[in-house]
This record gives sequence, structure tokens and C-alpha cells, in this order.
Amino acid sequence: MLEQISSNNALLAIIIRKEYTCQGVEFLTSDEAPMQVGVMCHPQGHEILPHLHVPFERTINNTQEVLWIRKGKLRVDFYDEKKNFLESRIVGAGDTILIVSGGHGFTVLEELEMIEAKTGPFIKDSKTIASMTKR
Repeated sequence: MLEQISSNNALLAIIIRKEYTCQGVEFLTSDEAPMQVGVMCHPQGHEILPHLHVPFERTINNTQEVLWIRKGKLRVDFYDEKKNFLESRIVGAGDTILIVSGGHGFTVLEELEMIEAKTGPFIKDSKTIASMTKR
């Protein structure tokens, strides 16, 4: 199952539930998105040919992140660009979420292990992180 969370025609997040399956390769993001997320399902013996990603310069103006929940449960709170609370979703073990835009906050509901990947480089500074009021 796939779930898209949007506000005012802006995509905030995509949740890929652990039950989701596909055939072959299915990218869930547009070709223009700074974080490319796809799901790949192949039969035993399928080969992906060796390849190299040739370096080229990119300009990325926002930070997107992918969270893969290995264990536990997490509540994700979504906010619009004006820092207004919108809604929440719960993700659990085996789920993956791509945070695309808007604001977000997290509350751990069950002991949690997760892996995060995000566009970088990470710069911890008040110019790149805007605090919000908790919901």
C-alpha cells in the first residue's frame, strides 16, 4: 500500500507500507525530485548490470529525507510551510516514509530503530532548520 500526504496541492510525504509489492522497478518520485525513491521487485536470478553513476553537478534547494522503520512505531506529525499542524500518520516496522516538503515532527510510540537517509550536506545552523511549535 502506498499513501501520499498532501496539502494545498503540495506533496508532503509518501508512505510505503511493508505490505507494498511491485513488479520490476517502480519509482515513486518524479524524475525532477532531488531524492529519488523507487521500489524494486525481481525474481531470483535477475541481474542488474554493473554500472557507475557518472558525477555531475546538481543544485538542490531543499532537504528531503527517507526513514526506514526497522523496529517499533513512530507518529509523524505534518505541518505546512506556515508551520501550521495538518495531520499525523503512524508508521511501523517495515514501513518506509519519504518526507518531501513542509514541516514534520516525530513521537516514538514504541521502542524504535530506524535508518534515515537525506539530501546533504547537513549544515546544523538556524538558516537550514526552522523550529516549530509542537502540535
